[in-house]
Amino acid sequence: MPKTILISGASSGFGAMTARALAEAGHTTYASMRDIDGHSKQAAQDAAKYAREHDVDLRTVEMDVSDQLSVDSAVAEVLGEAGHLDVVVHNAGHMVLGPIEAFTPDQLADIYDTNVISTQRVNRAVLPHFRVQRDGLLVWVGSTSTRGGTPPYLGPYFAAKSGEDALAVTMSVEVSRFGIETTIIVPGAFTTGTNHFAHAGHPDDDDIAKAYDELYPNLMDDVAKRLADLAPDDADPSEVARQIVRVVDLPKGQRPFRVHIDPANDGAEEVSAVADQVRERFYQRIGFEDLLHPASTS
Repeated sequence: MPKTILISGASSGFGAMTARALAEAGHTTYASMRDIDGHSKQAAQDAAKYAREHDVDLRTVEMDVSDQLSVDSAVAEVLGEAGHLDVVVHNAGHMVLGPIEAFTPDQLADIYDTNVISTQRVNRAVLPHFRVQRDGLLVWVGSTSTRGGTPPYLGPYFAAKSGEDALAVTMSVEVSRFGIETTIIVPGAFTTGTNHFAHAGHPDDDDIAKAYDELYPNLMDDVAKRLADLAPDDADPSEVARQIVRVVDLPKGQRPFRVHIDPANDGAEEVSAVADQVRERFYQRIGFEDLLHPASTS
């Protein structure tokens, strides 16, 4: 059945790839992005062109995930046009590179806002509708950095993605009795094919950053190179989009809780398997095993 889907942060990278793939699969897909008439104007035009050329239902909607009013307006626009909403893909995020100490507290707050708090704004706009219809799917685009190998100079980003994962895990059981399902998509390090590294932010405290450069010269370049060396030559970031389409198209109740797409194999999949198994056993021990699966809508 075709679904109506809203994707956050869909102007580029995984978000843009996923929007196109879901539209190709026959879904009404809203690619959200901020500042459609300015910063994201070209991305919005590219999406419209793709929709025309491929005869798919790919639409854009302005949504700044840092602004609750903008989020509320975007969700209202989707509901007004489509009449319902079935899936939300939490994809908005921003990577930063540099020694942790060189980031100011305000920078850390901004990183958490983009990668973690933004999901709360979207959920507070969407979940009331999901709860009323006793159905819905939350897809969270996470990162293997939450449980896998974590190289240096990516600490603020890793911490934020871990925060996102923690929210997703706990929220999944809190909404399951409303018939709402959760899947966490876990991409590894794709050093080519996306703009994550190219568009990454950097610390504001140049003096501290320079102090680290004295003992860790060219470290960030070395990290990027070594991550690239771990991945096979055919590593394809569009596989993330394909896996999201697969999850969306699976029947309710049969969707996996986590899906790893990790060409570098940094160990996150093994750790997550143990952690999720411990979680399941704990819920069984306390008699809440029904919360691990969405309630049926029948």
